[in-house]
Parts: sequence; C-alpha cells; structure tokens
Amino acid sequence: MKNKSGFIIAAAFIGPGTVTTASIAGASEGLHLAWALIFSVIATYALQDMVIRISAITKLPLSENILSVFSNQNVKKAIAALIFLAIGVGNTAYQSGNLTGASIGLLSAVDINMPYWPIVIGVAAALLIISGSYKLIERSLVILVGIMSIVFVVTLVAMQPNMLDLIKQIATPSFDKSTLSLALALIGTTVVPYNLFLHASLVVQTARDVPMKQHVQALRNDSAIAIGVGGFISLVIMTTATVAFFNTQTQLDVANMSAQFKPILGEYAGLFFGLGLFAAGVTSAVTAPLAASYAITSLMQWDNTPKGKAFQRISLSIIAIGVLFATLATSPLSLIVIAQATNAFLLPFVVFILLLVMARHPRLSHYRNSKVFHILGVLILAVLLYLSGIKLLGLVA
Repeated sequence: MKNKSGFIIAAAFIGPGTVTTASIAGASEGLHLAWALIFSVIATYALQDMVIRISAITKLPLSENILSVFSNQNVKKAIAALIFLAIGVGNTAYQSGNLTGASIGLLSAVDINMPYWPIVIGVAAALLIISGSYKLIERSLVILVGIMSIVFVVTLVAMQPNMLDLIKQIATPSFDKSTLSLALALIGTTVVPYNLFLHASLVVQTARDVPMKQHVQALRNDSAIAIGVGGFISLVIMTTATVAFFNTQTQLDVANMSAQFKPILGEYAGLFFGLGLFAAGVTSAVTAPLAASYAITSLMQWDNTPKGKAFQRISLSIIAIGVLFATLATSPLSLIVIAQATNAFLLPFVVFILLLVMARHPRLSHYRNSKVFHILGVLILAVLLYLSGIKLLGLVA
C-alpha cells in the first residue's frame, strides 16, 4: 500500500481552523504570536515522529500500544475512558469548526446568507461517509485547498511586505494573557490529538517490502517534509493577514477575510477564497470523524472498518453534534477559535500518555526516544501544561 501518511498530516495543517485562526492571529496581533505557530510545528514533528517509530515497529495502532504498557485492568479501563473522552470531545469541537469554516466559505463564494449551511454540509459529509464514495470527491477538494495555499504564497509576494518589520514582530513575541486563547487556538489547530491516532493507523497499513530501518527512516523523512511544508503555509497565511490587516483601521471578520487575495485576484478574491475555504472545511468535515472513528473503534476493539456499525455511529454522532454547535453559533469566527483552543486543552493528557508509552514499551529497543527527543517531549508537555494552567486559572478567577 502506498504511503500517504505524510499527505494526511500536511492536509491537517490547512483546514478551515488553520486558515481562520492564523488569519485572526495575524490581523489582530501581527507576527507577535508566531511563536505559538513555530512551537506547534516543532511539537507536531516530534510527536508524529514518536508515533511513526512505535507503530512501524509494533505494527499496532496507537491505542493498542498505549494499553499494552499497563498491566492493571482497572488502569487500562481508566486510560481507555480518558482517551475516548479526549478524542470524542476534541473531535466534536474540531468538527464544529470544520462545518463553520465550510459555511463561511460558501457565504464568501455565493453570497447567499443561508443560516443552515452547517446542516446541509453535515448531511453531505454523513452521506459521503455512509456511501464510502468520499475518496474521489476528497481528492478534488484537496486540490482546491492546495491551489488556495499556493495563492496565499503568491499573494504575500505580491504584497511586497517590509521583511525587517515582520522579523522584528517575530523577535518580540507576545505572551499577554489577553492573547492566550488565540495562542492556544494556534496550537490546537496544528497539534491535533486525533491525528496522532490516525497517523499510527496509516503507518500500520503501509507496505513493508524494504528493511525495517529504511522503512522507518522513509516514513520519518516523509513526515518531516509534510509537516515542514504545512507549517510554512500556516506561517504564510498568518503573514498575509498581518500585512493586510494589522495596524490598520479594518478589523477582520467573515465579510472581509477574502480581502487578503485582492492584490492579485481583484473582484474574484471572494469567490476564490470562499471555494478554497469551503473545500478545506468539507475535506476536514469528512476526515475528522473518520479519524476519530478509527481511534475509538481500535481502542475499544470494535470493528474498525468504515462499513462497521460502531464505526459509522461514531462518525455520524460527531457530525451531528458538530452541526448542532455550528448552527447555534452566533459568532462563527469565535467558534472556530474556541474549537481549536479546546483541542489544546486536551493535548497535555495525550502527550503525557505518548511519552509514557515511548519510555515503557518493551518492543521499541533502540527506536525509543533519544535524549534529545525525550527532553523535547518533556518541554512540549511542560509548555502545554503551563499555557493550559494559566488559561484555566484565568477562567476560574
């Protein structure tokens, strides 16, 4: 089977959550929050690299590897329940952002203010999952997302930004409590918990017709390139919004997000941006519930094929709850930021469990974390705990 794990991880960077969150961050704070994005890319690389090693060596999904390092049945049940909750809650929040992003895209493209777009898109995603015909459509949508990414790069070049000013902004990071939710959202839209489980499942499915050392190294290289490209595009999106909106009298909102493309697309900016955001939203609206279903069915040792009853029930439940929140939202952009921040709150638990597995799994041998990766993993966990802790203290204060 051809390896497509790197492609999936790269696609996860450029969903509607990334486009909107990075745009909001750039428009409101410039590149002073670029540190959160850079941290996210480093964290994603390190965590996905761990997942590749353990999945390739054991040939087991991440959930099974997690449970295998615990001997006490009560502990296993508790860990399984916590992962179930983290993936379920986090993915539902993420799904609401996907549907909202796709709806914003339609509003930008066709200028029809239909309040029930999330329902229409949710039903379409559900039908695609049930029919199993989503793969062909998804490829077409992903092409649109790729084109939108290229246009972001071309637009930024056409804007001829003051590079010295942008570098100064990156060099003076903002850690203000008022921007903490936005920082967490940038982390949550990049380091996606369910993606770790999805990546593991994809690695298990890859062909192994080469020596294990070469196979693992090829997977690691593929992942590093994909994450690097995805991170670069995310930074370009943030920078484009910075140049277009930061320190201007214009505040970014649903109506003017497409203005970033006007330097090269003119009157077609709204249509193109809308189609791109819609494509990103629909693609994520299909893949997100699928990824959660793979993770949860594997964890619970249920039938984890897309035609399985439990698999489809989980997918449809996540879509339904996502539709509910997206439909009731009064502030679409705020909902997307909140959805990404929710994922960031769940990350510390998933990261802690992954580090524990990498340290305790008996089959890893020399594929365990090196000192560098171990230190990096602990630092990632510490930063996540600190940011989440500060935010939680602010909420209860």
